[in-house]
Amino acid sequence: MTVLHSKFETELQVRPDDIDMNQHVHNSRYFDYVLAARYDQMERCYKMPMEEFIKLGYGWVVRTAHIEYKRALNLGDRFMVRTWIHEVFSDGVEVRFEISRKENGKICCDGYFAYTMINLKTGRAETIPDWIVARYSV
Repeated sequence: MTVLHSKFETELQVRPDDIDMNQHVHNSRYFDYVLAARYDQMERCYKMPMEEFIKLGYGWVVRTAHIEYKRALNLGDRFMVRTWIHEVFSDGVEVRFEISRKENGKICCDGYFAYTMINLKTGRAETIPDWIVARYSV
């Protein structure tokens, strides 16, 4: 087990199709926001874009997702998705996150995703090579 804590941010904005019948962001969209931020951060911050990962025959699947909602986001709100790798295991990582309103920095939700790295040909979990752990150790 390796523990990492570099935090990275991605700015996003609530779009009209994110809004539910209660006139705030639908709960499922927060998952999409974290995944979009991780996609951005893999390329920009870890220098390991998802396309490179796929070319190498690897993928990530969500094993567990946990989110705690604190404040609603509304149409047009700009917000920051902050993520960090909390732990690296032999075949996966735990990524923690916070989504906060850009205007005042208040946290709207937080939680974690546990990802398993898989071999795309077999669909089975695969041990994370040391060189990938090194790339995530920024």
